[in-house]
Amino acid sequence: MAETESSGGEFERTPVPESALLGPSKFWGMYAGEHCAGTEFMIGPLFLAAGASLQDVVVGLLLGNVLAVLTWRYLVVPIAMAKRMTLYYQLERIAGSQMVKLYNVVNGVLFCFLAGAMVTVSASAVGVPFGVDYKVPEETFALGSPSFTLIVMLVGIVMSVIAAAGYKTVARVANYAAPWMIAVFAAAGLVSLGQMGVDSFSKLTEGAFWSDAIAFIQNEQGEKAFPFWQLVAFAWLCNGAMHFGMADLSIFRYARNASSGWAPAIGMFLGHYVAWISAGLLLAAQIKLSQLTDPNPGVMAFSALGWTGVLCVVIAGWTTANPTIYRSGLAFQSLIPGMSLVTATLIAGAVATIAGAFPNLAYKLLDFVGTYGTILGPMGAVIFVDYWLMKRMGLTEEYAARTGMQFNMAVLVAWGLPVAVGLYLIFKQGVFAAYCVVPAWIACGVIYLLLSKLTQRPQPELTHLADA
Repeated sequence: MAETESSGGEFERTPVPESALLGPSKFWGMYAGEHCAGTEFMIGPLFLAAGASLQDVVVGLLLGNVLAVLTWRYLVVPIAMAKRMTLYYQLERIAGSQMVKLYNVVNGVLFCFLAGAMVTVSASAVGVPFGVDYKVPEETFALGSPSFTLIVMLVGIVMSVIAAAGYKTVARVANYAAPWMIAVFAAAGLVSLGQMGVDSFSKLTEGAFWSDAIAFIQNEQGEKAFPFWQLVAFAWLCNGAMHFGMADLSIFRYARNASSGWAPAIGMFLGHYVAWISAGLLLAAQIKLSQLTDPNPGVMAFSALGWTGVLCVVIAGWTTANPTIYRSGLAFQSLIPGMSLVTATLIAGAVATIAGAFPNLAYKLLDFVGTYGTILGPMGAVIFVDYWLMKRMGLTEEYAARTGMQFNMAVLVAWGLPVAVGLYLIFKQGVFAAYCVVPAWIACGVIYLLLSKLTQRPQPELTHLADA
């Protein structure tokens, strides 16, 4: 299909052509912007509030982020560059158009809720100059104040419009913002250390400022623990839907060469690693200075860096929500034949904005990202098995595209069973959500391979597969 036939030039149902491929700088900028995120201002303080020791945070997050980078580079990039299709279209060719619609509803909604947390965080900073406080209701689905809700709506509209402009616009915004945001995050951590009187290496390594903050919070809210391996699992798998789940096939399909696959490193180490620790220090400083344990991103950033901190929170939420809403738009586009990607992305933005109006959702990020990784991650195993193992096992790849099948039941069963078990363990047995991602992914791949062996009928070899 010609390049001009792809709606909006985004190649939603065609491989990305050579003329549209992008160099590594676009990906480094995008991953820096996306993962130096507004939500980091929530996640870092939540580690502290959950009782994670400073030593475990420093070492555990380092190991987890290394694993995340390796997963992106060696799991996602080879398939993305070989196929050059979105996750959604590639999955459609394997699972069938009707099956993938079910997945896309789940996928799109979960990504919208994630983007909604970023809208909430940005709105918390926009409210600072207007004296609009970021109050968190006890109920999960309870609105904040009317003025805060209005700010959320305005922030969400701006984010949605930028995301609807397409991937190149999303990447351009991130490229401009990322270097500055990283510097501000680092500065916030250093200023917080100064506010707590940490003026020597011995005081830093002793970590009394961190343990004192944990003791203060737990005296107020009850004792909690967040051990080393939970930190490793969280750092590795908080983006499980994007690497294990193959969502970033939609991003790396534009990569001109494999070196672009190392781009997540800047997001993991300067974004997640530095930003999480710095944000945790912001809360520790706030507790020392004012005995306030509420991790309000806008207020914490303002107390450390003034208006620069406030602006950083706004932009950090913005650059992260943009690609997340873009991914959701790609998912929603498949549900209505003929709908443009712009329209689908605006719908996704509207859902994300509504989610952002419920402040308590942002406070549940430690559990939410593991849960959405458990739900979405296993489907990536279907793509992995289809690309790497089907031919080797004498089976047919892209089975739905070859046969005209609209609903591949083998995919549904292989995805649904591990997810159901994972959700049972999370919600009924209290298992930490991130622990379930990899076992569910492996189980899904094994079940899909076995069911395909039992159900597939031999198909003639075709040089070019017809569009599903």
